[in-house]
Amino acid sequence: MKESGQVSAENMDAMTIGAVVAGDYRAAGVFEKYGIDFCCGGNVAVATACREKGIDLEELHREIEKAVDQPMDRSQNYCTWELPFLADYIVNTHHAYLKENTEVIASYARKIAQVHGAHHPEVIKIAAIFDRIATDMKLHLRDEEELLFPVIRKLAALEKAGAAHEDSDIEVLRAKLDSLSHEHDDIGAAIHDIRRLAEDYLIPEGVCNTFMVTYQKLKEFEDDLHKHVHLENNILFLKAAKL
Repeated sequence: MKESGQVSAENMDAMTIGAVVAGDYRAAGVFEKYGIDFCCGGNVAVATACREKGIDLEELHREIEKAVDQPMDRSQNYCTWELPFLADYIVNTHHAYLKENTEVIASYARKIAQVHGAHHPEVIKIAAIFDRIATDMKLHLRDEEELLFPVIRKLAALEKAGAAHEDSDIEVLRAKLDSLSHEHDDIGAAIHDIRRLAEDYLIPEGVCNTFMVTYQKLKEFEDDLHKHVHLENNILFLKAAKL
């Protein structure tokens, strides 16, 4: 990484995708363009991902260098944020989005499954998958807000004060980091299944406005999830593991 978090082609190949995006979030748009998962699949090396997808590594380098060759927006320099501030940002931005939109999207998905399922059977599967996501997400957010994030804030404050931590807090931290990371993998796989079934949210001819809105909201949900999980997996969780 260059100073100020910018990405350097010289050492990018061996870095994981998540580490590149953690260093400079502007690289995320390039990975998304090529269909490279930078959140749940962020532990894969850049060179490996390109090889598996048949992507020209040098072209990817050029596009990322171009993307980050602009003044850094301090509001996107997430890797420099203190842990409590980052946790609060995730709750106030991404958790708030999920609480406001998840049930709405689930309702829309069920509706189009009922109306269009006979001619578009994929929407029946999409509605079922999203219902599971909605159920799992409620428990996931509760674990983060009531267990993981409070202990992260506590341990960060103790570290800043030079005070000793309690073993019980470390046990909670380790257990939750492990379980929540696995849940991220499951939710990420589920939303990828939805994208595949929806053929990248291609809207069929002759469908109603609710169908179009549902696909638009599903894409919006996926986009928000990518950033949400990236901030947790590739920044918050990694820093918290070092407390």
